[in-house]
Amino acid sequence: MELPMTADERKSVVNRLRRAQGQIAGIIRMIEEGRDCEDVVTQLSAASRALDRAGFAIIASGLQHCMSEQDPLLAGDREETRSRLEKLFLSLA
Repeated sequence: MELPMTADERKSVVNRLRRAQGQIAGIIRMIEEGRDCEDVVTQLSAASRALDRAGFAIIASGLQHCMSEQDPLLAGDREETRSRLEKLFLSLA
């Protein structure tokens, strides 16, 4: 099943995932170089947040799509609804 995302939504998620990918590569280098534990943990936390945000954006887009299919009144402002759903999920994280 294809993800129900607009081109802008897909671009945003891919950018977040690429950011996380870069952070993870940096973490690997830090560990290989024997860097400070606190620095490594800080970067792990940042990468985890980037992955969480990408996941929540995907969930929010999918849920918004399902809601708009079910109730045409909710389909009015797609970006606002998607943004509100994403913020709701992020508040639970």
